[in-house]
Amino acid sequence: MTDPVIRTLDDSTAHLFDTMPDPLRMREKHQRTRFRPEWQRVALRDGRVVARAAWWGRPEDTEPLLINWFDVAEGEEEAGAELLRSAPWQVDELELDLPTGWRDLPDLRTATETRFTAVRKAGYELLVERYNYRWTPECRLPERPGRLVFTGEPDDGVFLDILRAINSDTLDAHARRAVEEGGVELAAQEDLEIFHWFPSPREWWQVARTPDGEPVGIHIPARNPVGACIGFIGVLPEHRGHGYAYDLLVECTHFLVEQSAEFIGAATDQGNLPMAAHFARAGYPVVRERVNFRADTAVSAG
Repeated sequence: MTDPVIRTLDDSTAHLFDTMPDPLRMREKHQRTRFRPEWQRVALRDGRVVARAAWWGRPEDTEPLLINWFDVAEGEEEAGAELLRSAPWQVDELELDLPTGWRDLPDLRTATETRFTAVRKAGYELLVERYNYRWTPECRLPERPGRLVFTGEPDDGVFLDILRAINSDTLDAHARRAVEEGGVELAAQEDLEIFHWFPSPREWWQVARTPDGEPVGIHIPARNPVGACIGFIGVLPEHRGHGYAYDLLVECTHFLVEQSAEFIGAATDQGNLPMAAHFARAGYPVVRERVNFRADTAVSAG
């Protein structure tokens, strides 16, 4: 068996990326995602593509932020790992969006576990498994509970204060990781940076309060590069246990529909059982399952 040849693609070789089978329906998932050919790589053995990966970043980024497409043929796990290890860019997260129920279908489970093996060989470890949701008008628009008052807030400091409190006791794996690395301040700042990154108006951000004016939490209706999304839902620790996250989710949904959203994307950690229950109650179906891997140090040998 000849050694694999690893290539970074360009406009003239971009077609190679589409020559592998797609058992996990990644093309369906990424039909709205724009990838740069020069941030795509393949491993070839005897002229056949046996592994592929795509790095993603925002239009303004000069280097990618993460890997969000990775495929490897069965038996080619080491070639797939080397494809990731030898990349010239340093990223600390890799995510795979998988068909729902992948563990229950033997072919999908085998294909998924092959990719997991290669990812771990490359130096990544599991961070979290998530549910991906997609609301459409056919899902019905949930009725507003009417318990809270929602208002805009121009002061970022108000959102930072609330985010610090939310992240002091959170089930979200990414926030917990940030807290471990730099405390609640880092977690709050990372959240705020994401809010500002969304290509949707800052004026959309809202604080939820009780009728007597006490803050309960925040919700961030947003648009990302592929469409409308639930940017963030968070309830202050002292107000948890009353189902207020559902109220925020419903308001966020109504807000985006009023902004002519044709669909709304969302996600939550599978371990966040209360939030998953709120999404189900609000009529959000699970359309994919996302598995996020992280590296203790950025993975790259390039």
